[in-house]
Amino acid sequence: MKTKSLTVSAIIAALYIAVSILIAPISFTNVQFRISEMFNHLVVFNKKYMIGIVIGVFITNLFFSPYGTYDLVFGVGQSILALGLTIFSARFIKGQLTRMIFNTVVFTFTMFIIAIEIHLLSKLPFLLTWLFCAAGEFAVMAVSIPLMTALNKRINFKKLIED
Repeated sequence: MKTKSLTVSAIIAALYIAVSILIAPISFTNVQFRISEMFNHLVVFNKKYMIGIVIGVFITNLFFSPYGTYDLVFGVGQSILALGLTIFSARFIKGQLTRMIFNTVVFTFTMFIIAIEIHLLSKLPFLLTWLFCAAGEFAVMAVSIPLMTALNKRINFKKLIED
């Protein structure tokens, strides 16, 4: 990994962590509203962003999640799965807006993984937990589409991480 990609990945991870900490009370419950999830849209612009996002999720869950080690497996696993599906889908889905919508759907649906974790650890009802987690994820991801689109016009995410 070249210096520029490494630096940008570190910045993305740091931003993910900082935003998660900022709203920590609503980042880890069964009503997850983790605003830092908006960074998941970066993989639509360049798959190299996955590294920074996953590192950000890992560190956030390692140091700040009340679910501890479980969140490293379930939370990081869910991120890797959803990001991977979005990256893979780029072969078939053209257009950034369409890919961001697909990304939103994928992340919303895969929140069942987080719901399983919360159900196992806190005995909350699985379907209700999935509904709340998915609703929070959908809200963050959907609302952040225009923001990420506007930022991309100013920053050009695709070229920002390229070496």
